[in-house]
Amino acid sequence: MAAEPMFVHCCHCSWCQRETGTAFALNAMVEASHVELLQGSPELIDTPTASGGGQQIARCPTCRVAVWSHYSAAKQKVCFVRVGSLDDTSQIPPDIHIFTSTKQPWVRLNDDAPVVPEFYRRAEVWSDESLSRYFAAIE
Repeated sequence: MAAEPMFVHCCHCSWCQRETGTAFALNAMVEASHVELLQGSPELIDTPTASGGGQQIARCPTCRVAVWSHYSAAKQKVCFVRVGSLDDTSQIPPDIHIFTSTKQPWVRLNDDAPVVPEFYRRAEVWSDESLSRYFAAIE
């Protein structure tokens, strides 16, 4: 990523749990124009979502690791980068925990980021700068 993320979701929905094979997905949202490929081209896989809008998961064609997703609302203009695929994951904590109504009961959350049972309204939790970046990206 050639820019700081606009916002970082820690998603605890059952779909993310199934798709990642773990308790949650940690996604850093950044404009597609700020994602730099170091080599190769990912394979885009159309995948259903609970919302019905679907997503495209960009996977490394060699190791098959998911490196980012594109969701229907932002099309291919915003990448939801899988934080675990980055070299240094320690500098990208979640800004919010979403869909915690289906989180695993053994996952303990601290007070560092808001926790919501489902989704949220961007305008209520994103910074003005991040909102501006997001809307500029999807225009």
